[in-house]
Amino acid sequence: MRWTARRVDRLHPLGASPRRRLAGVLGAGLTGLVVALAGVTAGEDGGSASVRGDPRSYGAGLADVVAADRAGVDRARGRLAQLRADGPGTPPATAAPTRAAQAPPAGALEQAGLAETHGAAVTVTLDDTPRERRAGPWQPGLRPPVADDLVVHQQDVQAVVNALWAGGARAMTIMGIRVTARTAVRCVGNTLRLEDGVYAPPFVISAIGDQNRLSTALEDDADVALYRQYVAAYGLGYDVEMVTNATFPAASLPSARYATPLPE
Repeated sequence: MRWTARRVDRLHPLGASPRRRLAGVLGAGLTGLVVALAGVTAGEDGGSASVRGDPRSYGAGLADVVAADRAGVDRARGRLAQLRADGPGTPPATAAPTRAAQAPPAGALEQAGLAETHGAAVTVTLDDTPRERRAGPWQPGLRPPVADDLVVHQQDVQAVVNALWAGGARAMTIMGIRVTARTAVRCVGNTLRLEDGVYAPPFVISAIGDQNRLSTALEDDADVALYRQYVAAYGLGYDVEMVTNATFPAASLPSARYATPLPE
């Protein structure tokens, strides 16, 4: 599960506005898109036969689709007739369960986050700039920070999570909660909303796996490297800890609710 989002592309010197620069890039991109679309339209007007192909070929393809659908309908009618002949009291035939259906493959529950997992881990802690440092002083040549520069954002947590998955993590937790396919990282203000809880920084992400690969993935990830630039410039928190033997709890199964008929 890989999330995509990013902070601005890099730190900008004093007086530069990252968001304005980003808007300029987007404006140039939209202009290029309009020019490209105009070129495609002109190409269709000037040489439509080479773009669209021989229209007679579509008739043959459509006939094949209709024939296949008709054969499917005939099979369904035959099956319906067989079920009616068997009578309403006859239970439908079911295939005998295979070994694969009886038991999940080895490691499947762990990968799904539904089994407790043990092993060496890497823990990353992200934190806002401490209050005592928010007044500076700052490095020469950097613009004075705005409020957004001094807090951990959703994309910063996502960057660490994505890097750890890329480094071969077998299991992961955020704030001690097991990450599954249902997990979404969402920030509300400067807090993190996760499952049914809201958490304030510091934000703690842990991953079980090969510690060397996980550490290398953190070092090589461009988005994590960008966050570390803000750490160096504005004092945000970034700490990486090696844990010899960690235990991650299994995720709780979601509760399912089903629709029921209204009473007459």
